[in-house]
Amino acid sequence: MIEPRPKNITIGTAGHVDHGKTALVKLFTGCDTDRLKIEKERGMSIELGFAPCTIAGTEVGIVDVPGHEDFIKTMVAGASAIDACILVVAADDGIMPQTREHMDILTSLGVKDGIVALTKIDIVPSETVQKRISQLQSYLADTFLAGAAIIPLSNITGQGLESFYDALRALVDRTQPRPAQGVFRLPVERAFSVKGHGTVVAGVPVSGRADVGDELVLLPQGLKGRIRAIQVYGRDTQIALAGQCAALNVPQWDHREIERGNVVTVGEYFTASQWYLCKIRLLHSRFVLKNASEVRFHTGTSEATANVYLFESDQLDPGSQAIAQVFLHGPIVAGPLDYFIIRSLSPPATIGGGQVIEALQRRLRRTRPEVVADVKARADAVVSPAAFFEYCIRSAGPAGIDQHQLMIRTKTTQKQLEDVLTGLGSECRIIQVAAGRFIHIDTAAELQERLTGSIAAFHKAHPEHIGIKEEQLLTQSGWPKEVFDTVLVQMLKDGKLVRTRDLISLPGHRQSLGRPQAELLEKIEAMFRSNLFNPPDPGHIASQCGIAESQVRWAIGLLTEQGKLANVAQDLWFHQEAIEIARQRLTDYISQHGRLESVKFKYLLDTTRKFAIPLLDYFDKIGLTRREGYTRYLGK
Repeated sequence: MIEPRPKNITIGTAGHVDHGKTALVKLFTGCDTDRLKIEKERGMSIELGFAPCTIAGTEVGIVDVPGHEDFIKTMVAGASAIDACILVVAADDGIMPQTREHMDILTSLGVKDGIVALTKIDIVPSETVQKRISQLQSYLADTFLAGAAIIPLSNITGQGLESFYDALRALVDRTQPRPAQGVFRLPVERAFSVKGHGTVVAGVPVSGRADVGDELVLLPQGLKGRIRAIQVYGRDTQIALAGQCAALNVPQWDHREIERGNVVTVGEYFTASQWYLCKIRLLHSRFVLKNASEVRFHTGTSEATANVYLFESDQLDPGSQAIAQVFLHGPIVAGPLDYFIIRSLSPPATIGGGQVIEALQRRLRRTRPEVVADVKARADAVVSPAAFFEYCIRSAGPAGIDQHQLMIRTKTTQKQLEDVLTGLGSECRIIQVAAGRFIHIDTAAELQERLTGSIAAFHKAHPEHIGIKEEQLLTQSGWPKEVFDTVLVQMLKDGKLVRTRDLISLPGHRQSLGRPQAELLEKIEAMFRSNLFNPPDPGHIASQCGIAESQVRWAIGLLTEQGKLANVAQDLWFHQEAIEIARQRLTDYISQHGRLESVKFKYLLDTTRKFAIPLLDYFDKIGLTRREGYTRYLGK
């Protein structure tokens, strides 16, 4: 016997109450999805029903939803998990109110394919059957079921079941499995306890996979637990994939603390939130959605009352779409691109739906043009993983964003992250500024412009200087050092900036000194050159020149920038000629004798310990020498 081939898709029923959805599912699956006593007594589905179905060697899940208008929220919870639908319409009634509302819901939830089962043909004349088919073709012409197979059948006699099965097999064959990538997330449909095993949570995962032994978190409670066992379509297995009807045994949880609308996921990717940025489209009805309107918001298996705040208008007309931020009166868990529907409160009716863009930490101010521009860019980007990654990196600005932050925001795994980053890197859209940290190429260009502007402003204010100190430029920028270093290195490499020791300047910049300034520099340099190993201090120079000590320090600073003086210690400078002579004498001596006792250095230079020891320390600092006690050796 050939084992059924697992295909992680789920097909759901839809249609008006008492049109035969549950009977049809039982007919082709053998499963009675009405498991509650009250359902059997009333002959009407109240809760969701799940059934496995093997079609041409492929096992898929069937979700049977209630058709009564009182259980629309339950229908939405089931429809949120489906990939295709079976629209059930009874031949005696034809198209009814819940037929239309269920189609509106499926449309808003992004369902794209399905078939139509025209039931109860055994109780109406053949002319009525043909009339219903024509009515359905006309009604469905402007929907995602335009041109879909309409199969007349009887749940009682079995007439038409073979044709229905052929159409269902074709639907299964063309329905693509949900990608098992991404972060595992299962909106809870129900939770119960099994004697000897503990709590079981059931539902259809919307993304990712879970394996026996994985640690999960239940939201919004924040409770952690580990999977002891998994069943898919009622069979024991080691993994559960997105799109499969799954039951997870997590004994650490108490089933009495779990309810429909909770979410099972992994790690820290998701949190329950009350603010969501969304794309909303109204159905072609008479309903007008005014700004701040209160609605019923359904996504996954959760529901909450909510206020809708439009960004660019005070109302949304029928058939129109807009970006809005939704404030939920109770926190829920949703991710980017999750579908949702909205229903009016009074009278209760489905009025539209859309997709989540992203959870928000707080309300955004729609009166600010830059905010509106950003939410538009976010809405455009979220539809593509690469585009959303790029948006997240660009919106991080000069601070950049690291891999962990990217994974959390985009709800992706490490492998997906690496693949997308590799692609963006090969297209030169992003720049890695440190291990696992990135900025956008546009951000880098903006930073280059800012650096160029800062340096130009410095040149204008201080034309006498060669350039601005690199450390000062970093402080002015306010950027993380790794970002600053990356941008600076690239600009130096491209010839957009010039480095002179620790000074950064624009190409072509030349010092501009007035004659009195130039003469002062020459005079002070001459004083250092004439006292190579007994250099004057700023106070002495000020006294000799008859000027303020602040002017002396200014001049010494410029001479140091020019490389004519070297700052050896606090308030101690040597002329560069002295540095070179001392370097040569020191290396010659150690090369000949193998080492130098520190006390002898003053005799090599014919100076005092006051100047010799700081100079030795300076040579230690730059790596020319290596100190052990009072002895110096040549450095490596």
